[in-house]
Amino acid sequence: MILLQFNDFTYFSGYLFSMSNIVIIPTYKERENIGSIVSAILSLQEKFDILIIDDNSPDGTADIIKSLQPSFPNLYLIERPGKLGLGTAYIAGFKWALERDYSFIYEMDADFSHDPRDLIRLYKACHDDGADLAIGSRYISGVNVVNWPLSRVLMSYVASIYVRIITGMRIMDTTAGFKCYKREVLESIHPDKIRSVGYGFQIEMKFMAWKLGYKIVEVPIIFTDRKLGASKMTGGIFNEALWGVLKMKLRSIFEKYPKNR
Repeated sequence: MILLQFNDFTYFSGYLFSMSNIVIIPTYKERENIGSIVSAILSLQEKFDILIIDDNSPDGTADIIKSLQPSFPNLYLIERPGKLGLGTAYIAGFKWALERDYSFIYEMDADFSHDPRDLIRLYKACHDDGADLAIGSRYISGVNVVNWPLSRVLMSYVASIYVRIITGMRIMDTTAGFKCYKREVLESIHPDKIRSVGYGFQIEMKFMAWKLGYKIVEVPIIFTDRKLGASKMTGGIFNEALWGVLKMKLRSIFEKYPKNR
């Protein structure tokens, strides 16, 4: 493998990477995972900046980030006063990234359910293969989920079917939270207008990109359930997402979406 530096670019294994990638990771009580996930991302040969959005984790997650920042100048932190929801965390991160010169903006979990090495595949889908939104998909090539109980696999898979039926989107993994956006997609969506707060946020963001005519590509990944820490998924979050899809679809009937593609 060959690694060469050219001022604002890195050339590695045949790919030219602009120094314009930012990975946004919301956290709440991720003390056991956060140091390892940061190290894994920043040890990749390709350059990714990281923005952590921490919702006042009582376990000291933010303190760990602060202790790492002197060693990693491209590690950033936004601290919020409390647990305000996944959607608002990402919106805060998107606004922060759009105020800076980032071309590719990623969503990722802190618990290693998403393999950091797959960031490269999402980048390639957008940079090389023309996708405007690349989704790390659990269901585009079968069901690629490890260590989830069958009940949760079925809940997630059936939810994606339900969303496809209601919205008309041809996306297999509609609730996926591992994604790469081109900057222009987020600029067109105007994240402040997104109404969903919990996991419905992931669906609504995809729906908006689809309605605006952007090219969406699903990249097959293997999703592995967390080994450390506790899952944030609850029945209430799931129900909110399902009812939110119906409301979102009804609102869309009266909206006009300028086509960007």
